[in-house]
Amino acid sequence: MGQLQERYKNYREPQKFMEAGVYPYFRAITSKQGTEVEMEGHRVLMFGSNAYTGLTGDERVINAAKAALDRYGSGCAGSRFLNGTLDLHVQLEKELAEFMDKDDCLCFSTGFSVNSGVISMVVGRGDYIICDDRDHASIVEGRRLSFAKPLHYKHNDMDDLENILKGLPHEAVKLIVVDGVFSMEGDLCKLPKLVELKHKYNCSLMVDEAHGLGVFGKQGRGVCDHFGLTHEVDLIMGTFSKSMASIGGFIAGDKDTINYLRHTCRTYIFSASNTPAATAAAMEALHIMKSEPERIEQLWKVTNYALRRFREEGFEIGETESPIIPLYVHDIDKTFLVTKLAFDAGVFINPVIPPACAPQDTLVRFALMATHTEEQVERGVQALTKIFKEQGIIK
Repeated sequence: MGQLQERYKNYREPQKFMEAGVYPYFRAITSKQGTEVEMEGHRVLMFGSNAYTGLTGDERVINAAKAALDRYGSGCAGSRFLNGTLDLHVQLEKELAEFMDKDDCLCFSTGFSVNSGVISMVVGRGDYIICDDRDHASIVEGRRLSFAKPLHYKHNDMDDLENILKGLPHEAVKLIVVDGVFSMEGDLCKLPKLVELKHKYNCSLMVDEAHGLGVFGKQGRGVCDHFGLTHEVDLIMGTFSKSMASIGGFIAGDKDTINYLRHTCRTYIFSASNTPAATAAAMEALHIMKSEPERIEQLWKVTNYALRRFREEGFEIGETESPIIPLYVHDIDKTFLVTKLAFDAGVFINPVIPPACAPQDTLVRFALMATHTEEQVERGVQALTKIFKEQGIIK
């Protein structure tokens, strides 16, 4: 047996939950993504998706992707840096820069590679990266890859952040990186205070809008627009895999920083460029977001309905202010069990356990789409209320 086989032969944590019949991962969907999907031979309500605008099954998005396949083929067979740039990529970057009210934009093949690549390149030796301790794993990865000194503050604790900033050299490059909407808990960053501290302590600020795009701000521009502080944020990151119904991501900022990243960012210049179909789908989703504000209004209608109903039924939902609703369980085994019982009752939800949260803060994540109806939400609430009461999680 080789070294790696010897090392990992006893890794059997997933098998424990498989044997108990509550393993919740890699469940195969056999239909289009939507508010209801086919899984294991029956239909279930989908409350585990990040498709906040509900555009993943929209015929306009699908047709745009098909047209791009016909025109450009299935892939680009190279990086953007060399032979992999299409006029589609250039057009999408131009439209996103305008949408985000920034000078320029770069599109990447995944959202993860935006954060891991950009953060590790824009700061280096002698610099500092300061992160919220609940930032997404891709931000954490970018922080690890950088030669800058990594620091983090308690979640949304601006006093803790200020205490850190007080001890740093005024002239040093200091990059604060934060999620606009925190993906597990659904709460927002305290952007007005972050901007205040940015100026007070001579920092730069990067906001991850992965879960803010299509949800907050004018035409879904995100949390930075929601607070009216877009011009105060140096770099804005976003993804295509949520509200934009595709896969990929982008970074938007000033022309000089984007020019630097275009020629140095390793996850950009050493990755194959995004496929024509994915690029066209994201661009069509962007057009729909801009032209159909009623879609976001409907998202907030069902979100507010769900928030009210979960509170009425006695669920602990934390400080969420978004279509991401955490239903706290506070027990890993029960979190998996609740997920399985919900699926059996026709409701798909996602379990959240360490390292995505602290061991004492396990939860199931209930997320809304603009295409959900109040009737579907009510069915989900009633099924989960019954399960949570039977398990003694709520009274």
